[in-house]
Amino acid sequence: MTTALAEHRAPAHTVRPAQATSPRTTATVVTGIGVTAPNGLGTEAWWQAVLAGESGIRPLTRFDATRYPVRLAGEITGFVDADHLPSRLLPQTDRVTRLSLAAAKEALDDWGDDVAALPDYSAGVVTASSAGGFEFGQRELQALWSKGGQHVSAYQSFAWFYAVNTGQISIRHGLRGASGVVVSEQAGGLDALAQARRRIRKGSRLMISGGVDSALCPWGWAAHLAGGSMSTVTDPARAYLPFDPAASGHIVGEGGALFVLENGTAAHARGARTYGTFAGYAATFDGPGTDRLADAARLALADAGLRPDEIDVVFADAAGTRDADRAEAAALAALFGPHGVPVTAPKTMTGRLLAGGAPLDVAAALLSLRDQVIPPTTGTRRPADDCPIDLVTAPRDGMRLRNALVLARGRGGFNSAAVLSQGPGPQ
Repeated sequence: MTTALAEHRAPAHTVRPAQATSPRTTATVVTGIGVTAPNGLGTEAWWQAVLAGESGIRPLTRFDATRYPVRLAGEITGFVDADHLPSRLLPQTDRVTRLSLAAAKEALDDWGDDVAALPDYSAGVVTASSAGGFEFGQRELQALWSKGGQHVSAYQSFAWFYAVNTGQISIRHGLRGASGVVVSEQAGGLDALAQARRRIRKGSRLMISGGVDSALCPWGWAAHLAGGSMSTVTDPARAYLPFDPAASGHIVGEGGALFVLENGTAAHARGARTYGTFAGYAATFDGPGTDRLADAARLALADAGLRPDEIDVVFADAAGTRDADRAEAAALAALFGPHGVPVTAPKTMTGRLLAGGAPLDVAAALLSLRDQVIPPTTGTRRPADDCPIDLVTAPRDGMRLRNALVLARGRGGFNSAAVLSQGPGPQ
């Protein structure tokens, strides 16, 4: 298994299509989805909650947060570890890995074929991670300093690591093909999917990809707070308000989504049901004083062979801070015109999920294309005057949805954009 600790990006002054060295050979389609989210376990349960505007943001229960300035989170409840993992895996896995294994199994079950029947080394795993097994690491460090090294689990050697989700998924399902991990914070999920598409184009039969994150523990909370962008509002309905005049930061959550990706021709040959095509992708990096999110969006459209007027909905990064929201709205207005395309941010019901956030938006985009409905942004009632976007605040149907754009920005200057399209796409 190879490990990519942050995908190589072009310098700030360079504009480079994502597939410059990889020719378009066939479409990469999504044939399985698995979701673990604060407002729903399992893809369909989560999707129905999203369409109903049901939020999973609530006061933290995983630890006593009363002494912290932020006490809300998108916390997954009702997930019983032993229901999803064999007992032998429980001592060696962090919560984030358990959530990832559950999502991967759902995605493969949804895919519906026999992994064991695939040729050896033809199936792999590429996930995104921002924190690794933070809670496991905290527990073992506490044991080290309070009891001594002999009380530290041998599993600490890998359970904390960014690549652990990829490794455990590949081991459990016998996926011995090219695999890896991408670390680029909130943008990482799209970057991982792009890596998976690259592997499909190079001949892999199947890839599991996406991202799941969880760091709702005191050690993780200290890191979240150090970022300085979390909302201290105590009302769950008003704490995370992207594009709102009262935006004051974001709420952190846990969870994400994993997908089965495969060659469109092969999927068609076996009569597979497809959710849609991973049609376009691009990544840019902000230089000093620059914001290149708009460049990422333009390049992703070019990669998909689409014009701006062919995008029917945008799933926004939705940072929840006034400056970042204003910059994203300006990028969208420059590309599509003011109020030129419906924009939504269903992550207002889960919080920002780090590497799991963009994959959950990809799942929402694919289900929007399937059901021909745009899910709502909750909390924000009307965008600020300096955010000239058509923000969807109630489920919107009755329009033709063919192509969706998903945007994600990671701390440190990472920008990623992906286009999801109906059908298997061009062959």
